[in-house]
Amino acid sequence: MPIETTCIGAYPKPDFIQLPDWFNIPAGPDTADPTMGWAAALAALGPEADAVIARGVSQVVSDQIDAGIDVPTDGEVPRENYIHYHCRHIEGIDFSQLTRKELRGGAYAANLPTIVSSVRARDEFLVRDWRRAQVCTERPVKMTMPGPMTISDTTADAHYQDPVRLGADLAAALNHEVRALAQAGCRHIQIDEPLFARKPDEALAYGFENLERAFHGCPKGVVRTVHMCCGYPDRLDNPDYPKADPDSYRRIASTIEDSTIDAVSLEDAHRHNDLSLLESFQATTVILGVVTIAKSRIEEVDEIRSRLLSALEHIDRERLMAAPDCGLGLLGRDLARVKLKNLSQAAHSIA
Repeated sequence: MPIETTCIGAYPKPDFIQLPDWFNIPAGPDTADPTMGWAAALAALGPEADAVIARGVSQVVSDQIDAGIDVPTDGEVPRENYIHYHCRHIEGIDFSQLTRKELRGGAYAANLPTIVSSVRARDEFLVRDWRRAQVCTERPVKMTMPGPMTISDTTADAHYQDPVRLGADLAAALNHEVRALAQAGCRHIQIDEPLFARKPDEALAYGFENLERAFHGCPKGVVRTVHMCCGYPDRLDNPDYPKADPDSYRRIASTIEDSTIDAVSLEDAHRHNDLSLLESFQATTVILGVVTIAKSRIEEVDEIRSRLLSALEHIDRERLMAAPDCGLGLLGRDLARVKLKNLSQAAHSIA
């Protein structure tokens, strides 16, 4: 059976989608103003907004299918970024009151939306997004959302002053969307927690408990996925951007294995892991990043295939999937398509 392929989340927005995108911020994604003129840009599309976004999603899904991706995403086309788009649908998070906050241990600073009251789900919205993408293909479309720790890190808390309580309430709000997606028929749901790699102590102390809350009640047949990259750069081809400790994955591997998570997405292309790490997972599927998302160099098919064959020395074939390290927004459409095509060709050649 060939190794299956998937994408992680973001894909370069089509040129005709005139909406803000944090991948186009000169200082880098983590420095983006969360307001970004989003409401004004959406209003400027007028009554054609839904049709324009649907056209963009169709193009992005088609690009992934044409490249050979088995489990595509909607490319997060309607989102200004993968975190704050979701936050706009959560009560208690104020985008008119921004708070300056340091990120990545002081590497960046940004004005962030402020948590001013108890958080809870405001409405259901991801089912609409999933259906818009799923009508474009017979392959199962994976939907993604930010995790409780990641939302906490990318907002400013002026209400709880307690990361455990805040995370639990955010998890309940996320669970509202998880259950709605599952009921609608979505079979691949991914929660993004890059903070688990950057802050493993906090992940072990309360992050995993809140992740379980977010997936609570998710029925059998739905693949519960968690994505844990090691951090975005500020631009393409910057080799020195801040990354998580390379030992973080190993520190939290046993907790992943003991959780209800079905699949974990690990970054491996930008910075190789010791692949014996994969032996920590006896039941969990590993989605291994085998093409970079911050380098313009195109990985050749044989190079990707060789890395996957090395991984198979440490994990069963049926529990290995191939993917990019993270979202593809920095690459641009041409680079993204070539990288995905090479990834799929390499993975599908291993039978």
